[in-house]
Formats: sequence, C-alpha cells, structure tokens
Amino acid sequence: MTAQTLQRPPAPDADAAARIRPRRRFTGRGLLHAYTWLIIAWLALPILVMIAFGFNDTPGRYNTSWVGFTFKWYAPDQLFLYPDLTDALILSLVIAIVASLVSGALGTGIGYALGRYRFRGAGSFNLLMFAAISSPELIMGASLLSLFVSLGTGVGPVTIAIAHIMFSISFVAVVVRSRVMVLDRSIEEAAADLGASPWTTFWKVTFPIILPAVMSGVLLAFALSIDDFIVTFFTAGTYETFPIWIWGATRVGIPPQVNVMGTLIFAVGVLGAIIANVRSRSGQRTR
Repeated sequence: MTAQTLQRPPAPDADAAARIRPRRRFTGRGLLHAYTWLIIAWLALPILVMIAFGFNDTPGRYNTSWVGFTFKWYAPDQLFLYPDLTDALILSLVIAIVASLVSGALGTGIGYALGRYRFRGAGSFNLLMFAAISSPELIMGASLLSLFVSLGTGVGPVTIAIAHIMFSISFVAVVVRSRVMVLDRSIEEAAADLGASPWTTFWKVTFPIILPAVMSGVLLAFALSIDDFIVTFFTAGTYETFPIWIWGATRVGIPPQVNVMGTLIFAVGVLGAIIANVRSRSGQRTR
C-alpha cells in the first residue's frame, strides 16, 4: 500500500462552509429576534400610549387627542386635583399591599408544603388551586358576593381585601411550589448535619434560596389586586377603587391624572421587578 493511498481525502473547504452555514443560522435567529421584538412592541404599545398621554397638555378631561407636551400634570396640585380619584387610588394601594402580603405569607407556606411533601389530599389541593386560577372572575365575584350576603357581612374594603387574598394565594403558591420542587435537598441536609434545627435550616438556608420566587409571587399578587375590576366590582359596595373609578369616568372623560398615576404605578412595579431580578442573580452567584 503506497503512501498516497494512506493519505486522507482532502478536507472540505472550511471557508465555504463558514460562508454557507452561518447564513442559515443567522436567518432563523434573525426571524426569531424580529418576531420576539414585534410581540414585545405589541404588548408595550398600550403602556407607551398611557405614558405619552400623561404628558398631554389637554384643556379638559377628554384626554383622547394629542394637543401638546407638558409636565404640569406631575405637579402635586394637579396630580391630586380630583379628591375622589385620589381616595380611590389610596384605597387600591392599601388593599393591594394587604392582599399581597397576606397572600404572599399564606401562598408561600402552601407552595412549600406542596413542593416538598407528599401527603394525602395533595392532588385534590393542587386541583383546587389551579381551579381558582382558571375560574372566570365573573363566577368568582358572584360567588363571593353571595357568600358575603348570606353571612350578613356588609361589602366594603374588608370584603375586597378578602376576595383579593382568596384569588391571589393560588398564584403565589404556584410560583413558590415550582421553585421548591427544584431545590437541592443536599444543602438543607448539610445544614442539618452541622447541627441546625429544622426551623433554623428553613430561615437560614431554604428561605433565602426561595426568596426570589416569594418576591415574584408577592409582586404578582400586588399587580393582580391593584388591576382587578370584576371581583372588586361585586364586593366593593359603594366604595370605589382605582379601576372602578376609571370605569365610571369613561362616561364623562378620563383626565390625564389617570395616565400619570398609572405611569407611576407601572414605574414602581418595574422597579420592584428589577430589584427582585438583581437579588435573584446575586443569590445565584453567591451559591
């Protein structure tokens, strides 16, 4: 056998392959990126319109056409020009804070139990939890109103908070449960081997790990509470929250103060999401 027959066949042209394959990958990646940014733009368009019309120099309450640019609606004397709108916003914020904290505490315990332990009735509990998430708000609002009326309880801020806590617990529990299910048990076992009690292990080891999921659940509960209209409408009685006030104002015109308040609420939510994301990444780097 000669040396020429032992030689390997010539390798394909690497430059030609590099010129061909990246073109196909770039085309697919480019289409995926374009599609993703198109969806993001579609979702962000109403928010951008809300923010833009918060700077509209409209002469009255009909803030539907662009007139000019101004910062005057952000001044305190103009922002709180309508006392009933201010009271509705304060009521919504108080209820949202209470509902998010209570549902965060209860949902964290439920999510931890469902993600960590196997017990009788866990499947039924999961079914009930997802049924509360998928249930139409119209049915939930009517059911809660019937419950409060049958108990002889007057509807108001307390019943609104109870209703918001009831439908927010499931969302928090689902988020926490998904994080607990992928939790590395060896970390907790190491803490137990070093002499830590179960309570100390939970607060010193487990809870800091699942804290980003807890924060995400609390923020989700806050957003659901402050944005809810249907369940709140059934359980509010004569009280007005921020969404109910906006619904009533559509007949006479929505003032630009609504856009400014919505922009500020959106900014606070984005800031909270950024803080939770930074804490999550710092925790991952630390681990």
